[in-house]
Amino acid sequence: MSQDWEIAIQRTINNNVPRVHKILENHKYILDLAKKLREAKMRVLSDLETYVEQTLEAVKRTGGNAYFVNNAEEAKEIVGKIVGKGKIVVFGKSMVAYELGIRKYLQQLGNEVWETDLGEFLIQLADEPPSHIIAPAVHMTKERVAKLLKEKLGFDVSEGSSHEELVQKVREFLRNKFLSANVGITGANAVAADVGSIVLVENEGNIRMSTVVPPVHIAIVGVEKIVPTLEDALIEALVQAAYAGLYPPTYINVTSGPSSTGDIEMKRVSPAHGPKEFHLILVDNGRLKASKDPILREALLCIRCGRCHLHCPIYRVLDGSWGDAPYSGPMGAMWSYIIYNDYKPALYCTHSGNCKEVCPMKINIPRVLEYIKYMGNKQRSDK
Repeated sequence: MSQDWEIAIQRTINNNVPRVHKILENHKYILDLAKKLREAKMRVLSDLETYVEQTLEAVKRTGGNAYFVNNAEEAKEIVGKIVGKGKIVVFGKSMVAYELGIRKYLQQLGNEVWETDLGEFLIQLADEPPSHIIAPAVHMTKERVAKLLKEKLGFDVSEGSSHEELVQKVREFLRNKFLSANVGITGANAVAADVGSIVLVENEGNIRMSTVVPPVHIAIVGVEKIVPTLEDALIEALVQAAYAGLYPPTYINVTSGPSSTGDIEMKRVSPAHGPKEFHLILVDNGRLKASKDPILREALLCIRCGRCHLHCPIYRVLDGSWGDAPYSGPMGAMWSYIIYNDYKPALYCTHSGNCKEVCPMKINIPRVLEYIKYMGNKQRSDK
């Protein structure tokens, strides 16, 4: 275990774990919402193809464009056609976009591309994989962040700079990128099948700006993020924020097609002040196959709160490198198999069971990882 990681992860645990306990103690209704959300997501996963079609049609009804893609190559083709070349693109954090290699692909096409989530921004500057699903730069100490900002962008900061000073410098740098961006790309915490809306929860405000300021908004989302209704989607945002330790969330964003107005004779027309185009790209990349397996299906319930990471002894000693980027920790060991057919991360699991105890969706992560180990052994024996 490196000294920087040991310091960074202990600070993170001290800041986050007690806060989550306090949130759940003070807002007990979150527990009921989590139970309701699991039931809603299981209904979708039991008939995922039908809900994909329902979602695509709903997006089109709101004036948006909707696509279903099987893999990274199909996603890149669509995003490349929408964005083109020589554009300024801001990312409002999307793990699925990272999974598909979208940012680097757009850079190769000649676009200027910036991650605007602070953690993702630091990861981009360092050219390193994320170490946590919520806080991708959790492996970086404050002192290392200051050094990185000074070396890569020439910021006037030092190892003695405060957290507030470092955040302010990044804020100033990215503000101009938001205002000049041609395209904003995000993920989604949830997608409502009944109305085609996407819901995003955040605290920085970068997602809100990425979805509203540029004239084109692209949302790249795994099909497991589909829930039956907009009510379910809003519940997912609340549950995710609480278990991530950031409750109440500063912002919950709902996007339903391109911007619109009904202020002339109450006739709704598009666009208004916000984006004139909205594109939703629903991604398979192994998810549909997993939904048909009664054990792997459990992994698709994950709402990306990252709580399992900080309660896992293996994650805490592996320098944040457990799993295939962007998926790390216990949930990452599951998703490495689903997305990349890599069973090796599951082999590190010692089945302490802490992850299962703290998971808001009550995913039996140890059982899923045990199953993946079995499948990995089967793959090896079949060769």
